[in-house]
Amino acid sequence: MRRDRLSRRTVLALTGACSLATVGVGQLAGETGDDEQPDVDDGVSRDTFVIREGTDQATTVYVTTAEADGPTVVVLGGIHGNEVAGYVAAGEIADWTIDAGTLVTIPEANAVAIERGTRTDDDGIDLNRQFPESSEPRTDLASAIWDVLSEFDADVVVDLHESIGIYAGDPIDGVGQAIFHSDGDAVAETADSAGTYATKHYVDDMDLAFKTGSFSGPATEPSGLLVHKAARDLGADSYLVETLSRGPDLETRVQWHLAITERLLADDVFVDDPENGDVPEQPVDDDPGEEVPDDDDDPVETDPGDDDDGETGVSPSAEIRTDPPNADELSLESGQTVTLDATCSTVTDGEIVSYDWQLNGDETVDETGDTIDVTIGANGDHSILLRVTGEEGATDTAQITLSAE
Repeated sequence: MRRDRLSRRTVLALTGACSLATVGVGQLAGETGDDEQPDVDDGVSRDTFVIREGTDQATTVYVTTAEADGPTVVVLGGIHGNEVAGYVAAGEIADWTIDAGTLVTIPEANAVAIERGTRTDDDGIDLNRQFPESSEPRTDLASAIWDVLSEFDADVVVDLHESIGIYAGDPIDGVGQAIFHSDGDAVAETADSAGTYATKHYVDDMDLAFKTGSFSGPATEPSGLLVHKAARDLGADSYLVETLSRGPDLETRVQWHLAITERLLADDVFVDDPENGDVPEQPVDDDPGEEVPDDDDDPVETDPGDDDDGETGVSPSAEIRTDPPNADELSLESGQTVTLDATCSTVTDGEIVSYDWQLNGDETVDETGDTIDVTIGANGDHSILLRVTGEEGATDTAQITLSAE
């Protein structure tokens, strides 16, 4: 399922930026110039253009248009740079053939964060908090992405993500293996159907069954999410898909994203059953109560020590050491500084490419680097999580609690 693909930046470096079409959003939304002729392939036309061109945020938008009329669908990946399966899957979706409407894909929405292998960019900005409802996006990159959705007047938006935890009705427990959706009975039914389908045909461990849930309210955290703004400002049917990044290998997670996205879009841009190679031609088993292995793939591995991408390498092992030693067993003082050291974390057959630290009990990456200093600002318990990522996207976490009196 997973294809070998160079990142957009590598392609630019090898071929030169001028090899990519760089027409504006307005042109591809219906104002194509006389000299701009889209490629025609399998009955669809294909175009590309670049947003934030000339900056380190530059990224390619892919537009596939079918001959038959239909809705406009926008699929995004890589809003968080360390959620690898989402942007790998979106890269494959950009090549899909559709039967009706228009498919707009932004596989690597946050190029800087993808290059860093982190959730946030160089300035620590979480891109998926920059889309306030009923007002302008907060950053230039967020504005450029929003312009794409607005100019194409998106009817459906699918945003592909990953999480280190399992959805349990509370985001603090992690939101993996879930499809969140905008309001409406039809949208909820579509999400439920996609989750059930992916679970039946692709999930071997029923602890990893996909769940569904509606978006949080406008005044509820987290806020500023792209899909929230798309639903409430554009009236688009919107979905945020989360897969579990710890345990299942990268190929399996990509497959989950592809199968779910096809099911979410089945009634919009596919007249017949999709033929992109991401769903079985016949049901694997008519009994949803039994485990349904995919004959073409290894069973899902839930042990973080197993291979992460199904090909080479072993998941990293995260380890936190402290100075003073064993600081998590000490009674610290408010204002005391502790050094957290992750240099003893390991990975077989590769290197660790990122160290992400969550210091505030949520999923926001607050610090990066193999060694950081934290100052205890208040009495009480302070939970700190380290997430390390290997070259192939495999991750592992370690967690400690520092206590001050």
